[in-house]
Amino acid sequence: MIKGIRVLHTTGAAALVDSLHRQGVQHIFGYPGGAILPIYDEVYKAEAEGKLKHFLTRHEQGAAHAADGYARATGRAGVCMATSGPGATNLVTGIATAHMDSVPMVVVTGQVSRAAIGSDAFQEADIFGITLPIVKHSYVIRETSAIARTVSSAFHIASTGRPGPVLIDVPKDVGQESFDYNPEPPKIRIDGYRPTTKGNPRQIQAALVLLEQAEKPLLYVGGGAITSGAFAEIRQLAELLHLPVTTTLMGKGSFPENHPLSVGMLGMHGTAYANFAVTECDLLIAVGARFDDRVTGKLDTFASGAKVIHIDIDPAEVGKNRGPEVPIVGDVKTVLQELLERLAARNGHSKGSTSLTAPWLKRIDQWKQDYPLHVPHDGVRLYPQEVIVAFRDQAPNAYYTTDVGQHQMWAAQFLRNGNRQWISSAGLGTMGFGYPAAIGVQVALPEEQVVCIAGDASVQMNIQEIGTAVQYHLPVKCAIINNGWQGMVRQWQQAFYEERYSNSDMAPSMPDFVKIAEAYGAKGVVIDHPDQLQEAVKDILAHDGPVVADFQVVRDENCYPMVPPNSSNAQMVGLPERPMTDRIELVYCPNCGAKNPSLNHFCPECGTKL
Repeated sequence: MIKGIRVLHTTGAAALVDSLHRQGVQHIFGYPGGAILPIYDEVYKAEAEGKLKHFLTRHEQGAAHAADGYARATGRAGVCMATSGPGATNLVTGIATAHMDSVPMVVVTGQVSRAAIGSDAFQEADIFGITLPIVKHSYVIRETSAIARTVSSAFHIASTGRPGPVLIDVPKDVGQESFDYNPEPPKIRIDGYRPTTKGNPRQIQAALVLLEQAEKPLLYVGGGAITSGAFAEIRQLAELLHLPVTTTLMGKGSFPENHPLSVGMLGMHGTAYANFAVTECDLLIAVGARFDDRVTGKLDTFASGAKVIHIDIDPAEVGKNRGPEVPIVGDVKTVLQELLERLAARNGHSKGSTSLTAPWLKRIDQWKQDYPLHVPHDGVRLYPQEVIVAFRDQAPNAYYTTDVGQHQMWAAQFLRNGNRQWISSAGLGTMGFGYPAAIGVQVALPEEQVVCIAGDASVQMNIQEIGTAVQYHLPVKCAIINNGWQGMVRQWQQAFYEERYSNSDMAPSMPDFVKIAEAYGAKGVVIDHPDQLQEAVKDILAHDGPVVADFQVVRDENCYPMVPPNSSNAQMVGLPERPMTDRIELVYCPNCGAKNPSLNHFCPECGTKL
């Protein structure tokens, strides 16, 4: 007992696990190995005491993605562990994924003993140096006395400001060493780390002036809005000022996508009406967005006639790609609350805003009618868009994860997600992300429906995690959009490489996904005809365990609209030559006589092409 402080004589490993528990950690994803065994021994004891639960993934990359999905669904830092050397390096893709998308995560790695560091010891790798460009911060614990302080600091840094992954590397002998542990260290002060949360009042006032003057405003919402939990503030601002709202891939779920003011996702595979709107707007209000290349297309044509208000907590992002007229550095939720308070103090402002934006909203509504998202159907072949829509309609409140490729873009176009219910690798575009991320979401939210929309190529990168879902009775549903290709690679090879399909055809060695699922102990099903679709999706969602569903869709379907590289967002390919409203000339189908209210190219009753 130190005077005034209660201490415990214990090991570094025990102190580390206790410190994690004191940070509120309930779930850990990981894979053991030699250098991290002292920590895993303490995890065993903590599990026996009911303090936390560890989930053994089948690959360290799966552990990182599961922790990532856990964090995105909850807003709390996810935790993953791996041993030294290859265990740690297998985490790298997952760490980079979290870093690119600003996901809070604490990564614990084992390391060789302090005396062996730098000697090329067995399973030694400088994971501190390897991950420097892809972490928010990192530590190597060289003294047991630093454990509690380091863990506390790691969670604070990972979860505040612009979130991101933090690495804690623990040499094996630090975990084994005994010392006097203070489980309740004094509050940590981190020198030089002071994220700005409150916006500059003058800049907020300047933003208010621009909002009052705009006739064609557009609210452009990114992942920072979800990180800050600004869902209510965004909706209130949009409804108060009658602002149309477009979101990035990361921003999906920040604003209700069935709301009349929603124009969906913008960018390379965004809706036509979102891309037209951003091209013609006179004021762009960027909220927690970073003007990345998949959103902007050719940068100098992006909202080229608009003034820009840019709100972001990271000062490095404000003005990085596009110089704003009004830069506001601060937490999105806090800044919007201040803006709304100022608006509330101005009598009659919302009424004036209605008259200013009414013609603009009418123009956007016409674009929605002219260029709706298209769901093909011929009654014979199964189309990927049909599969996505079937899940959307039957599981509207599910949490959706995705892999990366065409299926990801179709899911982004057609799903209508609630707050934190869209989980996808946006910045890094990591194939193999979806299934282990779904495991993390299901662990975090055991009562919720979790669906992974996967591609036949992507899912094979971490397909072994079916075993994790089975072992822990996690009822994750995986819908494989199987077209036998690396779909987006094929689409680009078709469009830009004169149909030279170099190493993108997966069909020659396509596995039997049903047998793989069953080998792990999960349910597997195949669906290859549209007549099976609705009942199959119903059965999949009702099953009380993990399901792997192989949807064998049309092979050569492309994802449209598409903005080609180095093009303006308005220069989309894949749009109809004539607006859809010009095509609705038939009142009845010439084949079956059914009334045709659809904006699609096919009769909704018999599938006849119109």
